[in-house]
Amino acid sequence: MKKIGFLSFGHWSDGHGSQTRSAQDTLLQSIDLAVAAEELGADGAYFRVHHFARQLASPFPLLAAIGARTSRIEIGTAVIDMRYENPLYMAEDAGAADLIARGRLQLGISRGSPEQVIDGWRHFGYQPAEGESDADMARRHAEVFLRMIEGHGFARPNPRPMFPNPPGPLRLEPHSPGLRGRIWWGAGSNATAQWAAGLGLNLQSSTLKDDENGKPFHVQQAEQIRAYRAAWQAAGHAREPRVSVSRSVFALIDDRDRMYFGRGGKESDQIGFIEETRSIFGRGYAAEPDRLVDELARDEAIAEADTLLLTVPNQLGVDYNTHVIEAILKHVAPALGWR
Repeated sequence: MKKIGFLSFGHWSDGHGSQTRSAQDTLLQSIDLAVAAEELGADGAYFRVHHFARQLASPFPLLAAIGARTSRIEIGTAVIDMRYENPLYMAEDAGAADLIARGRLQLGISRGSPEQVIDGWRHFGYQPAEGESDADMARRHAEVFLRMIEGHGFARPNPRPMFPNPPGPLRLEPHSPGLRGRIWWGAGSNATAQWAAGLGLNLQSSTLKDDENGKPFHVQQAEQIRAYRAAWQAAGHAREPRVSVSRSVFALIDDRDRMYFGRGGKESDQIGFIEETRSIFGRGYAAEPDRLVDELARDEAIAEADTLLLTVPNQLGVDYNTHVIEAILKHVAPALGWR
């Protein structure tokens, strides 16, 4: 059995065919798609975070709104770029959103991806400490955030406060118990996956990673997951970790599907460079259901993961994306034993 959710990058544009022509369109349709996905029986609604782009950015208002409109579906990010975050303010936002959602938040955080602007985090008031890289700064912000959401008091109370204080040092409020166990790290390499395991973070692995040995993408990703689980076990954590992978998967059911995705072109992995690091980009899947079942059954990383996030073309609108999700849940997942 697998949890199956969707992952939206939240694009908008006024280009031909776009049904998300403004930020407002994207935000409101994201809420509607999460509601529709819950009604279909999907397990998660996840959103990408990009700054300085016509895409979803600050996630917590959206997550809280979805939390208020739904009752069962997991609500998350994949991923929040921690280079941009004030970890204390983020802890307050996350606590509030999780309480509104009644404990359904699944926050993916990471160092982030290549940006729209040069060193965009500097415009947010952050810069690496002496001897740090921006990736080091992201991990430092993440570790502070994790300490804050654990809920321990750390701040010295004012002896003459405006409102009465409980005894002892004060913590950030609102605090949401259990949130610490629902934080994920988006890892692009085996080493960062192992680092995340040491901290007790769940693992998110996307459709690209460092090309560490020249093997096919799904094989390298499966190796990353196994290395993560071994590091988790070595760290001695009491609970079982969760692991998600994301994929572009489209079942060709009707003429719309064939028009949008039936022409092929992404059936093989691609090699490229991200900031001078050789990276491998995983293939997409688009085929009739029977063929799709055969192809997905050979994906080693999907087999290793407990959660699959389906990347959706959000600019095609809520109705079509609901159809995309339903096609996988109805025509593909049962044949693979995921449902």
